[in-house]
Amino acid sequence: MVAISIQIEGQDGLNWPRWKRLVSAIEEAGFAGLFRSDHFTNARPPNKDALETIVSLTYLADHTERMHFGTLVAPLSFRDPVMLARQAIALDNLSGGRMYLGLGAGWQEREHHLFGYDLGEVQLRMRRFEEGLEVITRLLSSDEPVSYEGQFFRLHGAILLPRPERPGGPPILIGGNGVKRTLPLAARFAETWNAVFLSPGEFLERSQQLDELLRLHGRDPSAVRRTVMLTLFFGRNMDELDRRLSWRHDTPELAGKPLDEVVNILHTRRNMLVGTPETILAQIQEYSRVGADELVLQWFDMDDIEGLQAFASTVLSQV
Repeated sequence: MVAISIQIEGQDGLNWPRWKRLVSAIEEAGFAGLFRSDHFTNARPPNKDALETIVSLTYLADHTERMHFGTLVAPLSFRDPVMLARQAIALDNLSGGRMYLGLGAGWQEREHHLFGYDLGEVQLRMRRFEEGLEVITRLLSSDEPVSYEGQFFRLHGAILLPRPERPGGPPILIGGNGVKRTLPLAARFAETWNAVFLSPGEFLERSQQLDELLRLHGRDPSAVRRTVMLTLFFGRNMDELDRRLSWRHDTPELAGKPLDEVVNILHTRRNMLVGTPETILAQIQEYSRVGADELVLQWFDMDDIEGLQAFASTVLSQV
């Protein structure tokens, strides 16, 4: 059975009142998990509230009992891997072993420029990302002091205490679709791979490529969970869906088209989950059939708690 979780784009207006409501509602509604993006701001103005990710997850860890949670993803272009590993151990221990440590190389140029971080060209980002993964996995997994000498990061007999309460600490999640760089790193370091906005067919193809890479590294393909992040637009009926998709009238590709055609375009061309309960259940099954263990669904309207509850009662309860 595929698990269903929610992802919040925290840089898009998240503050404490909204986060507290979301955490409570998503836990009570029965979703498997709740994930946070990790950004200072959006790629384009205007700037909005952007509640700090690790602090917000600390609140979640201490105010929930059931659902898992994590970063999706924390960029090692501005997150120090030593401090992030230390925070992840603390969060996982606090929550009784419910955290996923989602990691990425960084991509958003605007936030790096605004706050003075060096993003660098793609090859540099990926080298830094690989070194950061080495540092984090060694610090999480070793009960003995570890040393590491890299271009970007160094350890000299380092050990993080207290140690993780579950062996190896929180599982590493690596997000992305890249065949040349991301999937090979997932095959080496990850316990979970998170695909981003792929169709079921594309997901299956990448998943099979990951299987081969895992075998090359002497790992069983079953060692890595497969998850997919997708955008969700849901309505209990077509009238409600019409209101939730009102932004389409300002989108040249969609303006003037019948609602049914818009739904088809968004699902088949943009790989969104979109529709009424029956339609979305069928779309979820498409991903379940190709081996997705979990769908992580972007929920953009942070104030629409009623919509989340309606989705849970009509779709989540049927999965």
